[in-house]
Amino acid sequence: MASDAQNNPFIRNLASSDKKVRDNALDSLKTYLGAQSEISELDLLKLWKGLFYCLWMQDKPALQQGLSRDLASLVSALRTPVVLPFIRAFFLTMSREWTRIEALRLDKYLYLIRQYVNASFTFLSNKKWKKSLVEQWNAVVEETPLECENMRIPNGLRYHVMDVYVDEMEKVEGQAWEKEDKKETLETLVLPIERMAKEGKLKTLRNAAKEVLADDRLRAWRGQEVEMTEEAEEDEDSEAEWGGFAD
Repeated sequence: MASDAQNNPFIRNLASSDKKVRDNALDSLKTYLGAQSEISELDLLKLWKGLFYCLWMQDKPALQQGLSRDLASLVSALRTPVVLPFIRAFFLTMSREWTRIEALRLDKYLYLIRQYVNASFTFLSNKKWKKSLVEQWNAVVEETPLECENMRIPNGLRYHVMDVYVDEMEKVEGQAWEKEDKKETLETLVLPIERMAKEGKLKTLRNAAKEVLADDRLRAWRGQEVEMTEEAEEDEDSEAEWGGFAD
């Protein structure tokens, strides 16, 4: 099962508990990948199977998180034509291997997914949110983690990507999303979530997408009125009723 990881020296050394060995392996892999102007889908899937099991074999939470950040940093070393195919291979691998992940290993893969959503948005930001690249990103996520109907795709993957979507958008651009020149990009980025809210095969998926769209941060960026929760309304009502102590 983990033969790819064991046979590839880059990947085997990335799982080392020795930071120096791990750093050298990461540098070597970055150098190799950065020199490629094109990598076949098959080779990317083979690489990601190895990287998946590289993280699988890594123990200790601090080392797991460090390795996840290292794996996400590979995106910054890639040439532009390779980035989205590389990210696509990542999501395809996560979808394929998801059912093998035991509960005790789940957290490190959830963290890796968050890192990859962030790395994706960071890449797009560095490319000035070029429309064609944002549309390609949408195509990648609508094929796998935000695909609406194919029940072979794990819902856990769908839920987690939706759960971190706005968080990672905020980390990359913050309040800059409110600027007028970001409006078109913002509306394009939320299209996969809107599609899930309308076309998700399960009601739970549609509801999860609607919760993303109702996020106060996203609503503020889109110029929508922030909805007040029932709890907040009750607090406001109680404050209005309280007149304070009489003089």
